[in-house]
This record gives sequence, structure tokens and C-alpha cells, in this order.
Amino acid sequence: MGSGSSVNVNYKYSLQKSENAFKAAVLIQRWYRRHVARLEMRRRCTWRIFQSIEYACEQDQIKLHNFFSYLMDHFTPSSSKERDFISRMFISGESFKEAELEKYCDYESMEVPDSYAGPRLSFPLLPDHATALLEAFKQKQQLHARYVLNLLHETRKHLKQLPNISHVSTCYSEEVTVCGDLHGQLDDLFLIFYKNGLPSPSKSYVFNGDFVDRGKQSLEILIVLFTFLLIYPKEVHLNRGNHEDHMVNLRYGFAKEVMQKYKTHGKKILKMIQNVFCWLPLATLIDQKVLIIHGGISDTTDLDMLEKIQRNKFTSVLRGKKRKESHRDVETQEINGESKAEADPAENKAAPSLLQQPRPTQAPSMANRLEFSKWVRQTVQEQIDWCRRLGGNSEAESGELTYSSTVSLTDSDGPCWTRQEEWKQILDILWSDPMPQEGCRVNTVRGGGCYFGPDVTRKILEKYNLQFLIRSHECKQEGYEFCHNRKVLTIFSASNYYEIGSNRGAYVKLGPDLVPHFVQYQANKTAHTLTMTQRISRVEESAFRALREKLFAHTSALISAFKAYDTDNTGRITLSNWATAVESVLHLGLPWRMLRPQLVRSMADGMLEYKSWLDDLAMEQRSQEHIQSSLLEVIYRNRSNLETIFRIIDRDHSGLISFEEFHQTWKLFSSHMNIELTDDSINDLVRSIDFNKDGNIDFNEFLEAFRLVKQSQ
Repeated sequence: MGSGSSVNVNYKYSLQKSENAFKAAVLIQRWYRRHVARLEMRRRCTWRIFQSIEYACEQDQIKLHNFFSYLMDHFTPSSSKERDFISRMFISGESFKEAELEKYCDYESMEVPDSYAGPRLSFPLLPDHATALLEAFKQKQQLHARYVLNLLHETRKHLKQLPNISHVSTCYSEEVTVCGDLHGQLDDLFLIFYKNGLPSPSKSYVFNGDFVDRGKQSLEILIVLFTFLLIYPKEVHLNRGNHEDHMVNLRYGFAKEVMQKYKTHGKKILKMIQNVFCWLPLATLIDQKVLIIHGGISDTTDLDMLEKIQRNKFTSVLRGKKRKESHRDVETQEINGESKAEADPAENKAAPSLLQQPRPTQAPSMANRLEFSKWVRQTVQEQIDWCRRLGGNSEAESGELTYSSTVSLTDSDGPCWTRQEEWKQILDILWSDPMPQEGCRVNTVRGGGCYFGPDVTRKILEKYNLQFLIRSHECKQEGYEFCHNRKVLTIFSASNYYEIGSNRGAYVKLGPDLVPHFVQYQANKTAHTLTMTQRISRVEESAFRALREKLFAHTSALISAFKAYDTDNTGRITLSNWATAVESVLHLGLPWRMLRPQLVRSMADGMLEYKSWLDDLAMEQRSQEHIQSSLLEVIYRNRSNLETIFRIIDRDHSGLISFEEFHQTWKLFSSHMNIELTDDSINDLVRSIDFNKDGNIDFNEFLEAFRLVKQSQ
């Protein structure tokens, strides 16, 4: 009896102990799930901030377009020098015929000194040359300019023989590896080759565009890819991306990188690269079943037309739109003693040749201000149209026009319809993005291409008997992502794109069964040592720092928006009004209420003292020079545009502009900023900011001039 009672007590004790353990497990599980959910929420918010700011930076090009438009409407040159300057300012570099380009970029006359310790190339290239290049770049060595130009020359010759759509078969290799955007991140390319193996007769690769910009080793990536392309022309395939574009390179860093690395021959290298880019194939087909394009498709995508386009005509897709020659154009040519044939001899050539950039006609008399304004607008339209498309299409409301209707409206432009349609085809495949909704509409976020829905994908696949599409163009947190019922695959190969730990890179391998197999990686060693919480915290900190900079750059507009809700001038507004006002100014589409704890440190009685909050932002951004906050705000907001303007003026990409170019530029700026600047005052300004007294102005000095003039307002 006693032993039975003891067993019963022990049973009850064990049962209670198990019950407590079970409750503890449930509590731990509940806590863990809540913790993971919070981390996921923070991760998604951070990702959304980065993407919103990235696309908003592309929209900043609209401001540049508005700036130029204002100059064209309100500035009348007072001399032939000023007219010539405006013409040169908006024409991107010299145009070259075939023979002229080869003569200009002559590499044979360059001597490689005996002291040069870097890799040496001889053609035809061998696998040992590629191995030597990889080792040299790992050691931070630089390839001599002679070899760079020679490589570009040979690459160009090879690319000219390729079709617009490359065809790859898995019959000749075990599998095909497809890589997405690299964006100048050489470590990612090294890691891909380490994990997957170097290109070889049994290891085929397709690199799907956006090799350059943003990263610091874009040129090295091009050199490596072009070298393997020449060694294994049947196994290595390169598609053009939207960043293989000279006008994009001016803004996003590649042009600057080349000039910094090759100060003497950088201009020649850039000119050759610009021409090589326009010869890159537009798409790749694997086994006639998988279509690989950089951006996407639209409801007007026509692969048969893409195969026939003379792709080298579009040196820059963002300014490839050709305007219809109007009666005014003909009239201006006749006034200047030119016939239509003389004005554009390239149009009369039957054989394809290196596309000549359009040159402006001689300006009409400045006495007729209206006529001169029309001439300026006509001359620069192609060169600045890219600004509008990069930053967003202000001419069409997505809610009123479908994408196809927009095309039909522009294509009704008479004789230029065919060229316009060709340009649209290329623009779509380089710039478009998929969306979950049905249909096809203008991509107002990027300003180029379209958003295409599952129905558009389905129609294209059925029309051309395809299984699925592979595209890149968008950073994905896991390095890849399926959409449209797994019929569209996005692959992105630049890891840590926004910040260390922000995303993985990935590549995809396809065998004869065309079933995708993914390999993910992190190229940065630091990312491997961080826990998930540490990684998210680090990325989150970087995202909010960028967001606070964005808020600070719009201080004046934010004050006006806040005052609209502060009708009693108390200096305080509600959180709801704060969130609404911030979104109305920045247009980033962010969940501001959710982000408030990271942006607003204190609120009294649920009310925000917005002037104090803006003062805190200014304290974070103020530089060591103690520039007044209002002026620093203007510089933050305009720096990117000012840098783009500087590079347009700096036509030889030397990083310097002459006193004469500076003088003419500031005559334009003074008109835009409504400041009376005499020639003497501009001369005084240029002397005061030429700190090193070398007779030229670099970008830092150019920025200082903007600061001084804006400060004087």
C-alpha cells in the first residue's frame, strides 16, 4: 500500500514536470517565432528603404532635365562662343568612322616599358593569359593600356560577327551557368570561378549584363570577361545590360573609374568601350527553350525583330530615340546652305557602318530669340531625353495609358516608325521589370521599359515555344527569385550589393533537362562571421543613415509640408500628419509610421516638434567645414546632378574643365539661379576657387563655386 502511494506521487510529480517543460517549450517557441518575425519585419523594411532610394536616385535625372529645359527657354547666348558652347555641352564626345576609331585608339604605337611588372598579353589569347590576369588582379596589379586597347580591339572584331541573339546548346557541355549583375564587384566573379570552375570547353557561361558601374573594379571585370570570350568564343556568352551604356556610365561611376586608373589613355579606352558595348548581343537562347535577357519583355516584344536590328546603332539606349525631321529642320539646313543629303551622309549609305552621332546644324541668328530657342531644343533633345526616361516618364500617366498605347502613339511619327520600334524593342529588354498584376504598363519607377504581368509572360512563352525566361536587373535578397508561376527567374550575382550582409549573390546552372540548380554565396568574409541579428542591425543602420540623408536633403520642402498641417504655428504636428507630409515630399512609398521609432527619437504627448527634429538631422549631416545647414542641404540635393553636368562639360573625361568652359557654364547657371553675375565677377570666382592654381577646375572646385554662389543668394 505504501509503495503504491509512492509510485502515484512520483507519477504525479513526473506528469507535472513534463507539463511544465511542455509549457516552457511553448513559451520559448512563441518567443522565438516573435523574435524571428520582428527580424523579418526589420529586414523587409530595410530592403524596401534601399530599393526606394536606389530608384529615387534614378528619378533625380528628371531634375537635370528640368534644369536644361529651363536654360533652353530662358537663356539667349550673346556671342558665337556661347552658341558653340551650348552645342558642344550636349553632344557626348566626338563621333568616329570605322577607320577613324581604329586610328584614334591605335595601340601599336604605345610602348610597354621594361619596368612594367604586370601581365602581358599576346594574341591569339591562350588559357594561360587568363590565369595570369586573374592572379594579377588578385594582387591589385593593373594591365597596361596597350594591352587593354588591344583586347578591346579584338573583342570588338569578335562581337561584330555575332548575331543579336546568341544560341547555346547543352549538347556540347554538361551544363550552362548563368550569372546576373556583377556591377564592378570582382570578388564575386572570383568566387563564382572558384566554386564553379573557369570557363572551358566543358564549362559554358552566360553573363547577363550590368558588368560595370557602382563597384570599384568594373574595368577588371570587363577585361576578364572579354579575355575568356576570346579564348572560348563558343562557351562564353555576354548579354548587354542597361549599364552597358555610355550615358549611364557618366553618372554611376564607370567613366570616372577608367579615367582614374588610366589618366593618360583613359579617353581612348572609354571611347573603345563605348563602341564595344553597342556590339554586345541582346539576348541568349538555351536549347531554343530558355530565353535570357537582362531586363524583361513587354506586350510588343518581337524576337524576330530583335534578331534583325542593327544593334550597334544604339550606342546609348537612353538617347536612342530619333526625332522625326520636321519642316523647321529642313528650313534650318537650307538656310545654312546644306542639303538633307549633306547634313546626314550616313543615311545614304547602304552598307552598315559605325553609327555617327547627330551633329547640330548651325545656329540661326540670336536676334530671333524664339527661333534660336527652338534650335537649341531640337539640338539637345536626344542627349537629354535620357534624363527624363531615367527618372520617370512625366509625359504619360500610367493610369491613363497602357504601355502598348504609349508605343502606338509615339510610333505614329511617320518615316521614323521602324527605327522607333527598334529602339523600343531594345529599351524593353534592357530596362523592364516583372509585376504580379496582369497587363503591361509604363515603368514609371525606373523611367525606362515597362512592368509586364504574368499574362504577357505567358503569351511570349507560347508564341515562341519557350519554357521560361531568365532575367537579372533587380537585386534579390537570396540572389534569385521566381515569379509568374515560376516562368520568370531573376538571377543577381553581386552579393552585399547595398551593404555587407544585405543580400546573397547567386548563379544558376542548367543541364540538358533545363532544370535550374542554384548556388548562393557571400563574397565578403565579414558577412560570414555575423549572426542574423548582427547582419540585420548593420544593414538597417546603413539604410536609415541613407534615409536620414535623403530627409535632410529635402529640409526646406519638409518644413513647408509640415507647416501646412500646423495651422496654429505651434511648431508641432501629429505622427499621422508627419508620415503623410514626409511621403508627400519624398515619394518613396515607405511605411513611415513603422519607421518612425528609428527616425524620430522623442515625441511629447504624441506630437512632434518638427523644427527640433530637422535640427537634429542637420547636426548629423553637417560637415567639418561648418557649412550652414540650408546650404549643405542644397549641395546634398544637387551633388549628383552637378557631377553629371560636370562630366558632360568635361568632354575629354580628364576630370578637369578649362576656365573658358567654366565661364560659359556659370553664365548658364546664373540665368537658372536668377543671379546677376558679370564677366568680371565670374573671373574673380574662377580665380578664387582654383586652389592649386593649375588653370583648370576639378569637380571639388566646381562644387565649391556652386556653394559660394548659392551662399551669396
